[in-house]
Amino acid sequence: MTSPFLFGATEGGLFDFDATLPLMAIQVVLLTFILNALFFKPVGQVVEEREDYVTTSRAQAKQRLAEVEKLELALRDQLKEARQAAQKVINDAEQDSDKLYREALALATSEANASREKARREIDAQRESAMNQLKSDSEKLGDLIVDRLLASK
Repeated sequence: MTSPFLFGATEGGLFDFDATLPLMAIQVVLLTFILNALFFKPVGQVVEEREDYVTTSRAQAKQRLAEVEKLELALRDQLKEARQAAQKVINDAEQDSDKLYREALALATSEANASREKARREIDAQRESAMNQLKSDSEKLGDLIVDRLLASK
């Protein structure tokens, strides 16, 4: 037996260029196509679909966010207008109640003045009547005294 190390390289060494090299190259290329067709393309399609879904979802979310912001601004404006309208209604009601209060106060004051004036006139009339009665009674009494004095003489 001879050792291959002693006499040089033999067949089937490290770089043997027989039919196995092209066969191995064909196997690698075939395996690449099979793996590409079975695994990489479907996975790539799923990744692309997810990426498209994420992109459209983000675009829709941005659009909805913009709509929500517009609606929020519109609602804030409506709320501001409603508050202003409510404040105006409150101010008008306060003015109306103040006006009614002043009118009622003026009416009550005028009625009180009229009642006081009526009572003063009644008192004046009663005093005048009493004075007239007193004058009449005093004249009668004076006449009576004079008549008795003259009659006793």
